[in-house]
Amino acid sequence: MSEAVLETRGLARSFTQGDVTIEVLRGVDLTVHAGEIVALLGPSGSGKSTLLQAVGLLEGGFSGSIRLGGQEVASLSNDGRTALRREKLGFVYQFHHLLPDFNAIENVALPQLIHGATPEEARERAASLLSSLGLAQRLDHKPSRLSGGEQQRVAVARALANRPALVLADEPTGNLDERTADVVFDEFMHLVRGQGSAALIATHNERLAARMDRVVRLHDGGLVPVT
Repeated sequence: MSEAVLETRGLARSFTQGDVTIEVLRGVDLTVHAGEIVALLGPSGSGKSTLLQAVGLLEGGFSGSIRLGGQEVASLSNDGRTALRREKLGFVYQFHHLLPDFNAIENVALPQLIHGATPEEARERAASLLSSLGLAQRLDHKPSRLSGGEQQRVAVARALANRPALVLADEPTGNLDERTADVVFDEFMHLVRGQGSAALIATHNERLAARMDRVVRLHDGGLVPVT
């Protein structure tokens, strides 16, 4: 078995609304190994996004243990968490969150520049990823000139630009029609596997989930293995 890129133990999160406490996550234990693509199934409101926000170091207020690449997150400062997120993680969301004033190649080059790549390296890597996703003729197009499927391809390229150890995807094709979703998902899976990243993909689409290496289901705040 390959090494674990993500481990959670007893991960919990609750929210208080007035006099009511809502327990969204109740002691989640999850391991994702290097190169493994795991589907996180559950209906809307089941806590999938909350779990991804936790392991993506995007939100506090959680209890329990999170280890990324063997590093215990709780022991890190805010700057340390930011550095770990930048070094180890890539993110794809249902809504693309592209920078509207930047074209496709600039959207994909920017995280590489922040990571320390030279402008030439960043543009070359961005162009290669976008071309592999069928966007060779759209490199200089801003998001407003791209279709929904094309925008999501740019978002996929951006997430993979720094070759993250773990990609976190939250309903990455949920805003696309079925045919476009299938094409984008195929391209996404091909690139993730091709560069050896692991991925945790939240979805309510059981058909897509069945194509991944392993499926876990979020139920009553905990994870139930499916396959």
